[in-house]
Amino acid sequence: MKITKTVKRILDNYESDNPGTKANLARILMAGRLGGTGKMVILPVDQGFEHGPARSFAVNAPAYDPHYHFQLAIDAGLNAYAAPLGMIEAGADTFAGAIPTILKVNSSNSWASGANQALTGSVDDALRLGCSAIGFTIYPGSDDCFELMEEIKEMSAEAKSVGIATVIWSYPRGGKLPKSGELALDVGAYAAHMAALLGAHIIKVKLPSDHVEQEDAKKSYAGTDWSKQSDRVAHVVKACFNGRRLVVFSGGAAKGSDAVYQDARDIRDGGGNGSIIGRNSFQRPRAEALELLDKIVRIYLNKE
Repeated sequence: MKITKTVKRILDNYESDNPGTKANLARILMAGRLGGTGKMVILPVDQGFEHGPARSFAVNAPAYDPHYHFQLAIDAGLNAYAAPLGMIEAGADTFAGAIPTILKVNSSNSWASGANQALTGSVDDALRLGCSAIGFTIYPGSDDCFELMEEIKEMSAEAKSVGIATVIWSYPRGGKLPKSGELALDVGAYAAHMAALLGAHIIKVKLPSDHVEQEDAKKSYAGTDWSKQSDRVAHVVKACFNGRRLVVFSGGAAKGSDAVYQDARDIRDGGGNGSIIGRNSFQRPRAEALELLDKIVRIYLNKE
């Protein structure tokens, strides 16, 4: 695998990491059709845990099969496939080495109250399954956020010690944060910054709105027009150590293709590193999903 100058520059930003961890980051960054560009499109399939199988897969029945998602990510030329333990185990042998994988090591479900997650995978599992990274969700603002932060601090240190990268899903919610503030620009940038401070190599956040939630932050945001989504993306990237950490943005709930494409353009134009897009791909029929993912990849290649 030849490392491009772009990827080498990105790896140089991770000054404390050992060669193993950098090699696994490089595996993700050099994979698929965007390999070497510094951009990524990742397929995450943890929605079965979060929302239940019928809500996740009934709209496209072949997606009940874990092999379907491995193959979709491979055929679309994506950088990585992220999923909980059972999903990765179900295709680990068939697809060994075919695409970098990210083991989602904590999970919740739609019946739980509050914002917390259980540990459902381990660094040992990630090693055994040949994963390039572990993925972990934190909920800044929730009553359980400090427990989650302490858990990922320990797991990330263990992962780094054996050469595995860390991806942090940082979704602000709970506590004193109202629902209206979960997608606020200041809140999203703060949540992304927390993930960087916790040692994440790749940070996953949601696209922010132009709303500023925190009263104490409003002065810092005053006088700037935040109506362009690409400018809001650039602000979140700046919050991640001035772009020294990789930032990908969630596709969110199912939406029309045009909206998905516009999000990708805004992420690209704002300097984000790409999309991590689940329901908006695997809930479509396979041919339609491949068409959608093809165009997203082309957007990041500056061909659309």
